[in-house]
Amino acid sequence: MNLILHLLLDAAVIFGLAYVMPQVEVKSFGKALLVAVILALLNVTIGWILRGIGNLVTFFLLSFVIRLLVTAVLLKLVDSFMSSLTIRGFWPAVVIALGVAVAGAVLDQVLAPAPAGNGRMETVLQWMPQTAVLKG
Repeated sequence: MNLILHLLLDAAVIFGLAYVMPQVEVKSFGKALLVAVILALLNVTIGWILRGIGNLVTFFLLSFVIRLLVTAVLLKLVDSFMSSLTIRGFWPAVVIALGVAVAGAVLDQVLAPAPAGNGRMETVLQWMPQTAVLKG
């Protein structure tokens, strides 16, 4: 279920950014979904190798940057063999990679189970009085 939600969200981000950015064109939402599926497959197969090499070179200090750059390179790779996706330049691919990363992180936070079986707001409300007592 999470995979389907991530793919739909990635497709929505790609389609939305293609609408906003003149350097990016996607034919339809269905094609954006296909791009998201191919990007996910490339990330699973080739992406982890490229990220591993990049992280070794940077001694794991720039892991987030390496992930963004690898995703941008994979987007350009998808662009090279799909006629329904056009990305003119490398920086628009980096912007899309950043959008996909941020949207994915937000979705992961929303889908994450709450600690101790409570809802997120209940946990915050339980925590606040404890910190007020400690300060006072």
